[in-house]
Amino acid sequence: MANPRLKEKYTKEIVAGLKDKFQYKSIMQVPKITKIVVNKGIGAAVADKKLIDVGVDELTMITGQKAVATKSKLDVSNFKLRAGVPIGAKVTLRGEKMYEFMDRLLSVALPRVRDFRGVSDKGFDGRGNYTLGVKEQIIFPEISIDKVSKITGMDITFVTTANTDEESFELLKAFGMPFASLKK
Repeated sequence: MANPRLKEKYTKEIVAGLKDKFQYKSIMQVPKITKIVVNKGIGAAVADKKLIDVGVDELTMITGQKAVATKSKLDVSNFKLRAGVPIGAKVTLRGEKMYEFMDRLLSVALPRVRDFRGVSDKGFDGRGNYTLGVKEQIIFPEISIDKVSKITGMDITFVTTANTDEESFELLKAFGMPFASLKK
């Protein structure tokens, strides 16, 4: 299998650009994306257990890797929630699948968002990781709109080796992340 397009772009262009910009002494200091976590909370699953299977299947189709159900850690009586009950689904992508998913997200899925003006640059956590929320799973071409019973969103977290938000921002911008602040 050929190298993913974004992986080649990282090794050939992004590393050199970031090394010059931040004055790194070695290319090993240049930040990289280590994993992408796609997480989907399904609060209605407390009442209907089949929604978890639907959520897991959708994430598996979108990412190309088997999703797992996430379970609640606490008892919350206001939400009729017990510890250990499935309430979401998640997938952790690394390596080739991570680059393939990121490529599809940036080139196919995000442009399909209605009234898209770029992603927020406020999703950084202070440690170089970035999370963006997607309101509808139907922006991914793998999901058939006819088979969707309920429109749900998901969080996509990019975990990087960057030490600061600025380094992480520049890394994601170099990959082609359409930040809203760049459009002004």
